[in-house]
Amino acid sequence: MTEVQSNRSVEALLERLERLNAIGTALSAERDTTRLLEQILVGAKELTGADGGTLYLKNEAGDALDFRIVRNDSLGIAMGGTSGETVSLGAVPLHDGAGAPNYHNVAAYAALTGNTVNIADAYTAEGYDFSGTRAFDEQTGYRSRSFLTLPLVSHEGEMLGVLQLLNAKSEADGAVTEFSPEDQRLAESLASQAAVALSQQQLIDAQRELFESFIRLIAKAIDEKSKHTSGHCQRVPELTMMIADAAQRAEYGSLAEYGFSSEERYELEIAAWLHDCGKVTTPEPVMDKETKLHAMYDRINAVDTRFEVLKRDAEIAALRERLAAAEAGREPAAEASEAAVAEQRRTLDEERDFLRRANVGGEFMPPEEQERVRAIGTERRWRGPDGAEWPLLDEDEIHNLSIAKGTLTPEEREVMKDHMRVTMDMLEALPYPRHLRRVPDLAGGHHERMDGQGYPRGLVGYENPDGARMMAIADVFEALTAADRPYKTPMPLSQALTIMGRMCEDSHFDPDLFDLFIRERVYMDYAERFLKPEQIDEVDESVIPGYQP
Repeated sequence: MTEVQSNRSVEALLERLERLNAIGTALSAERDTTRLLEQILVGAKELTGADGGTLYLKNEAGDALDFRIVRNDSLGIAMGGTSGETVSLGAVPLHDGAGAPNYHNVAAYAALTGNTVNIADAYTAEGYDFSGTRAFDEQTGYRSRSFLTLPLVSHEGEMLGVLQLLNAKSEADGAVTEFSPEDQRLAESLASQAAVALSQQQLIDAQRELFESFIRLIAKAIDEKSKHTSGHCQRVPELTMMIADAAQRAEYGSLAEYGFSSEERYELEIAAWLHDCGKVTTPEPVMDKETKLHAMYDRINAVDTRFEVLKRDAEIAALRERLAAAEAGREPAAEASEAAVAEQRRTLDEERDFLRRANVGGEFMPPEEQERVRAIGTERRWRGPDGAEWPLLDEDEIHNLSIAKGTLTPEEREVMKDHMRVTMDMLEALPYPRHLRRVPDLAGGHHERMDGQGYPRGLVGYENPDGARMMAIADVFEALTAADRPYKTPMPLSQALTIMGRMCEDSHFDPDLFDLFIRERVYMDYAERFLKPEQIDEVDESVIPGYQP
């Protein structure tokens, strides 16, 4: 070899080493497992001049190698990875039916022994079964010749998979040749770096999966805490991300400025799953308050009993009057007495029915009905078992039956609102990685309002993060249309959107995001997935308050 040739050889080797280092650096920076696997195979092909290759990973059971990435330049084959094509090849078993090691398959052999296998020509190699390779060649007209098969072993000695390269090509004329010792050393070095990067990524993926499973477990526990909010913590993240995706697509007005990186999108999704985690401390009697008088049981039944006592007392009083008249030798006015009792019963039944209706929470209770509750409760008197006379309703019952909206008293609403303070306290106590540091602000902002009248921090307008303002819309829409709320029947779309439109006019929501929610028909996408068919009525978007078509 001349000095010039020697220098060129050294330069070529240095270039390949630099390329090896560059590939290793890229592998260590990649955080997506699919792209990482693809980079390992593509990098190895480039480094060794291979025409094709396959990357296998050991399956979860540890008894087979699954095809994950397949490439062949000459045949134009690209399966797995970012190709969009699913790998259709079956797994390679590591043992046969009797449990003996599958040393006949070269990939299985490398995985079982941890040894690199360098084969110059598969058609003449002994000890391995290449019948499948020959069948493939016959079908495609390809000629599989040289194989370089390398185990991927983590720094802890765990077998992760196998990297197999096919048909090394000469730099001089492109002819298929065998993999040189230099190719093997470089590929082994890359395989070692790849195994470290892959094991680290698998560890990150496992920790992420555990983290997400734990978050979903918390959400499920909160939903299961109350039979009346089952599914809320699972549906709100779905709708929040639907709104976020619509904002990402929008290219008009202020919405054109919205943009989420993959990390920001993930951060928002995690926050949405945790948005009500503070409800773990909310008392069950508050969360499960089905009616205004519901505590451990619905106290309206006790009120019913008092009305029955009043009706009984009216009948007894009438009978006593008739008996007294008969004893005094007077003709009892039976018809008049019965008519008076019947009228009393009618009045009492009407008042009882009114209180029963008042006990069921609704969207609004007029002041005159609240006054009537107090009048009935204080003016009607009933006599208890001890003979003492009491108002029909005590002050607590009057207070509860006069609730203007829903089933919670102002005091109970404060208890319910406190879940946001608890949510913030819980989430702010966690040590977040950089890309999740806004989770407390996002999760804790879904009850804030544009006018600053929300809670827990009273943020004004855009002080509240974009994602939190999206979540505010998702939270209300889910609550209005949910079929599991204690005080209402499932609300149709048109009614829910009308109510939300009024809330938007009252500065509850970001008007641009509410416009997006209607204009992009996010509400309909959600409805088709989660609402009952009878709730999906015709929506005239032109009459929705706060929205301009």
